[in-house]
Amino acid sequence: MTESLSNPSEQYLDFRSDTVTRPSAAMRQAMANAAVGDDVYGDDPTVNELELWAAERHGFEAALFCSSGTQANLLGLMAHCERGDEYLCGQQAHNYKFEGGGAAVLGSIQPQPVENLPDGTLPFDKLAAAIKPDDNHFARTRLLSLENTINGKVLPLSYLAEARSFVDQHGLSLHLDGARVYNAVAALDVDITEIVKYFDSFTICLSKGLGAPVGSLLLGNKEFIKKARRWRKVLGGGMRQAGILAAAGKIALQENAARLKEDHDNARYLAEQLNTVKGFSTKPEWVQTNILFAKVDDGINQTQLLSTLKEKGILLSKGNPMRLVTHLDVSRDDIDRLIAELKSAL
Repeated sequence: MTESLSNPSEQYLDFRSDTVTRPSAAMRQAMANAAVGDDVYGDDPTVNELELWAAERHGFEAALFCSSGTQANLLGLMAHCERGDEYLCGQQAHNYKFEGGGAAVLGSIQPQPVENLPDGTLPFDKLAAAIKPDDNHFARTRLLSLENTINGKVLPLSYLAEARSFVDQHGLSLHLDGARVYNAVAALDVDITEIVKYFDSFTICLSKGLGAPVGSLLLGNKEFIKKARRWRKVLGGGMRQAGILAAAGKIALQENAARLKEDHDNARYLAEQLNTVKGFSTKPEWVQTNILFAKVDDGINQTQLLSTLKEKGILLSKGNPMRLVTHLDVSRDDIDRLIAELKSAL
């Protein structure tokens, strides 16, 4: 639920993404009361507390509070790679496909994408073939970047262990775009450290399913974070009294991670119910987390359908397959309302 309807007290029921979540009352209160300072000087106590707590909680030496997941990923790539270096990733990787080409445009880092398999993994034989020889004709391959979850799919722990062995064998570093890594935690029912222990660096988005209004974290060793902090300033990401935002981020990690399984259950329920709507079809057994994809019959005018639903206070994204996302502002009753309105509109 994001945009306001004509009545300011009402909100749209929003299935477009989990980026639309709104901060809780407890977050708003913590933000109002946060102790702040100039974070560029390192003087914001609430930011410092969040970074220290996050590093200790996840088993890393240091953490950096960033304005967005795109910024955190870019800082990670720029801290691992120099100008003219290359990183390996998936064709569907967010930091390759959906972040404006920032690595190339701003970091002078060449992406080398490899086609993702249906489960989201990358085949190691193709990754190995993509590594460039030690020759002045080629970019220097420095890094493998994975994403977990990716399109709602969870990378198995066994695959992460193989990825660690692969990068060690080839002298690469390993980065995780962990925008929704806590959804992977919930799906695998493990502690977060069982996932991130394989990586040299990783990110966490605080403003998706975890419900904070703004912010992401980048984690790594002290030297890595020192380098990333400098690049954050260069990229205009040095915020001042950022403790107002960090206060909400800490609550997101400490209180909202445990409830993500509810979103996963709701996503499977939504998939099941969509199969009762003529013209929609899904595979509930394929839903692993809070993201699902539904095929829509070509005869359905999606533009008209989405316009009709918006008038009813419901937002969906156009696409075939159509992506729908559950989150803390979507209840089981909200799903029933969506299904009823879909059937009525069709």
